[in-house]
Amino acid sequence: MTAFIVEDMPEALAALTSDLHRVAPDLEIIGTAAGVIDAAKQLRSLKPDLLFLDIMLGDGTGFDILELIPDLDAQIIFITASDEFAVRAFRFAAVDYLLKPVDQEALREALQRARTRHGISSADSLELLRNTIRQPEVLPDRISLHTSEKILVAPVREVIRCEADGNNTRFFFTEERPVFVTKTLKHYQGMLEGHHFIRVHQSHLVNLRHVVEFKKVDSGYLRMTNGDEVPVASRKRAEVIDLLR
Repeated sequence: MTAFIVEDMPEALAALTSDLHRVAPDLEIIGTAAGVIDAAKQLRSLKPDLLFLDIMLGDGTGFDILELIPDLDAQIIFITASDEFAVRAFRFAAVDYLLKPVDQEALREALQRARTRHGISSADSLELLRNTIRQPEVLPDRISLHTSEKILVAPVREVIRCEADGNNTRFFFTEERPVFVTKTLKHYQGMLEGHHFIRVHQSHLVNLRHVVEFKKVDSGYLRMTNGDEVPVASRKRAEVIDLLR
């Protein structure tokens, strides 16, 4: 079997590659990519049997890759740092999902399932995955944030925006004072998927329900209900304008 890995964290990519060599020495890794565009370009020609797919990527999500290649015929094993609603949905379509850091025994079992399915078209599974993600039955309406002093449980609708601060994240609410949490913005992007949040910049995740206006200066700025102005990355400008329409 051949495999392709989509992972934007170099250390995670190195760890997964090492684990695969250890538990499946006969598996041939024919390529890797760190983002949506690069992965889509390579996958169109390489056509691997197995795809290890990270969910949250710097230029989009693993789902974007599936949208770009609707006829992708590969068994998929998702890699994720979050066990929120999306992970539960993956069970309906993917061979398996693995939580970071990847457990070698879980990896071995996932590979065994992939070998069992090898040669069977995955088109139906991919369509089920898309439908499950687009129309989840239940989305949690509250988010739990663990700070150094307390655990804050707040309604998701009251989150105006999130801002990266190194490997930490600062949450801004309608009523609460800003909350500093020691997890990455990428982590919370996964948790808030499906709640009308969009990553408009490397350092900014915003709740579209709290956008007041889009200022067409430079690549653009969003003004939020609390008065904050959030820069929009040039590569995200068209997507943001389309969503606001």
